[in-house]
Amino acid sequence: MFTGIIAEQGRVESLDLSPATDSAVLTFTAPRTAPGLGLGGSIAVNGVCLTAVALDGSRVSVDVMGETLTRTTTGSLQPGQTVNLERCVPAGGRLDGHVVQGHVDGVGALAEREDLGDWERLRFTVPLELARYIAEKGSIAVDGVSLTVTSVSDAAAETQFFEVGLIPTTLADTGLGAKQPGDTVNLEVDVLAKYAERLLAFTPGARS
Repeated sequence: MFTGIIAEQGRVESLDLSPATDSAVLTFTAPRTAPGLGLGGSIAVNGVCLTAVALDGSRVSVDVMGETLTRTTTGSLQPGQTVNLERCVPAGGRLDGHVVQGHVDGVGALAEREDLGDWERLRFTVPLELARYIAEKGSIAVDGVSLTVTSVSDAAAETQFFEVGLIPTTLADTGLGAKQPGDTVNLEVDVLAKYAERLLAFTPGARS
């Protein structure tokens, strides 16, 4: 489990795709995050929970399966790009953000950003199938960053979106500060909303 509090921005060294096995190996540098990680350890890369399969000083390699390449932005990473990194939270650790599983639900896109002086407002478009899980003042993970939703589109709107506000620290310490309109991001909605919907689907008498 993660909390959505980014430890550092790593830098992608390579993404070796293997069409034959529908998988890839992602290698990135993580000077502050790699020490103590250990083989088999979990690390969130732009909000995607991945497993360390090779370690070389500050260099970390992780396996990426086809499902992850399909559902996230990981397959489009290029050498030199930065990625948000977070180690899993230890038992008894502080939950400074919110419960983040590292299981990305889908991909959104930055629609617009507005500089408001001491903070910035960012609007992201979201797939229709995810919009129902996003509520004003609720939590959402954007590229692994725990954020509070400040506004959502009307349920009947043709294009669904949500907005968040970013303080200077978030802008400086995560990759969201450099995102431009059109850039895509990984989205993980509140897990409680997904479980609630699934439970309601199995309400007695609901089956035909």
